[in-house]
Amino acid sequence: MCKKSVVSDAQEIQLAIELINLGARLQLLETEVSLSRERLLKLYKELKGMSPPKGMLPFSTDWFLTWQPNIHSSLFLNIHSFLVQHAGASGIHAVMKAYQLYLEQMPPEPGQEPLLSLTRAWTLVRFAGSKMLELKPCGKCQGKFIVNAMDLNGSYVCGLCHMPSRAGKTKKAKDAEALAA
Repeated sequence: MCKKSVVSDAQEIQLAIELINLGARLQLLETEVSLSRERLLKLYKELKGMSPPKGMLPFSTDWFLTWQPNIHSSLFLNIHSFLVQHAGASGIHAVMKAYQLYLEQMPPEPGQEPLLSLTRAWTLVRFAGSKMLELKPCGKCQGKFIVNAMDLNGSYVCGLCHMPSRAGKTKKAKDAEALAA
């Protein structure tokens, strides 16, 4: 009986390490791992060399509905849905595997953070699970994109088929244009 507890504890520590290395915030760790807050803090500091960031987790669905975050979030949620439906993945392990696959497809620029963080990805899965957000096929390309489940989405067109006029007009894009000129 004591041996099972040790194995379980070791598995929880390994899960916490994997989550921290993927960028999990402390609140996510506390929800998904059964280790004490003190132990998670110590583990985080040991791995990252600093205290975990403070502040609230994302609590609004709005971020996932804006142009660029919607594309990244939709890719992640489609991967997650596939893993759950066809690969038998579930829970936090499905989120972690889907996030790793998302990062393979959308690697951040060197020295940059990914647009979709693990914590936002985890929050997205929770929003989808509570039916606040859902995947809806685009009327033009048939790709599935995140929409607000409470909106009327009968003739939905995605942000790739109908790009907003300011799409891609970031400071980074302007700086790249200036360097090229």
